Amino acid sequence: MKTTLFVALLSFVLLLSCSGKKDLTGNTEITAFKNGKTGAISITLDDASINQFRQALPIMDTLDIKATFFINTAHIRDNQIPPKYFGRPVAEIIKETATTPTNQSNIFERASALRFLDMPGAVDSHNNAGALYENEKYDEAFKTIDEAYAKARSRKIKAVKASMQPGGDMITWAEIKAFAANGHEFGSHTISHPRLSVLDEPNLLYELEKCKEEIQQQLGPHHTFSAECPFGTENERVMEYAYKVYPALRNRMPEPFLAEINRGSDKVPGMFHKPYIQWQRGPLAKTTMSTMKSWVDTLLVRNNVWLVLTFHGVDGIGWEAKPHEELKEYFSYMKGKEDKLWIATFGDVTKYMRERMAAKVSAERKDDNIIVTIGHSLDKALYDFPLTLKTYVPGGWSKVKVTQDGAESEVAVASDEHGSYAQYQALPNAGDVTLSEM
Repeated sequence: MKTTLFVALLSFVLLLSCSGKKDLTGNTEITAFKNGKTGAISITLDDASINQFRQALPIMDTLDIKATFFINTAHIRDNQIPPKYFGRPVAEIIKETATTPTNQSNIFERASALRFLDMPGAVDSHNNAGALYENEKYDEAFKTIDEAYAKARSRKIKAVKASMQPGGDMITWAEIKAFAANGHEFGSHTISHPRLSVLDEPNLLYELEKCKEEIQQQLGPHHTFSAECPFGTENERVMEYAYKVYPALRNRMPEPFLAEINRGSDKVPGMFHKPYIQWQRGPLAKTTMSTMKSWVDTLLVRNNVWLVLTFHGVDGIGWEAKPHEELKEYFSYMKGKEDKLWIATFGDVTKYMRERMAAKVSAERKDDNIIVTIGHSLDKALYDFPLTLKTYVPGGWSKVKVTQDGAESEVAVASDEHGSYAQYQALPNAGDVTLSEM
């Protein structure tokens, strides 16, 4: 008797739980990445070396993959704003180095002038001193500067170089404009790739601001959103200046919702518990294909990782050059995972994440429609990327018409364990979104 009663009660509870399933109609969320993908990949290339455009870019165009090119404007054949030295005459600085050693009070001025001195090895000495300085090896950095200026005195150097433009084949602005029109992003990598951490303020700002100015003149404001300060610097002083010029830096993105793993780190995404993880990897010449593919595979088993790949040289031209055959295999591999992964520019992914985290969304039933409101308080001139919304709809709906600001689209209804839903694109701050059954 007790067993029969227990079975009857259990059946009644199950019946209630099924018939009383909560109606989620109107419930709306913003998916972590565009189109509900589980992860994002941004392919970035630094320095504007010629084979990035002659070899790598055509592969991406064939696969319909968009990349971000962080360009040094002095590496463009018809650049309009050349590298320039601001400061006292170099002869005065060189003379002073004979009696006053380099120290914390004068290193910025000396390092700024050093890279322009008309003698072999000047740029390398500047770069080496900057690397030491960023690693807090200050005495070694001072010594490197002193040794370079000793050579300048022995060579009786009194002038700066007439030009710092590299030789060889270079891309043109006309070509870059065509690439940009096809959806690729062109961000700033400074004019001439200095070690910003050891530049004084006038020279540092010139490299940052004038690079942005030329890109804006040639390509428009859309391409002045993203930047990468050379050598992947995370120097605090440089970051403070750079963030006043550019909204997004690949070097560092101090967002409360984002964990960052830089290129040199051996940490993995599973060690972090934030809404998003930016995982930077820098494929070098000897990085194996299996290793590179494993980075992509990691995104498939997580739901919040943004893989930012940093390439440099291609086919023997540029630092740590990769052959284009490897790039073709690698890009094709990630393209094959596009049903789960969003491949997009650095700027687009940044905008999506920031908008999503700043957005407020609400919905209400009105007659036979669902009205969704979405907006954020970010700068509307910068943050205008559509977000992907997932709204639960009545179970009888099979197709939905989505209307916003006069634009219409049709989406099929899908379902998950919670019910039927429509997934669609909406632009924040562009008016209400109306969902109606078709």
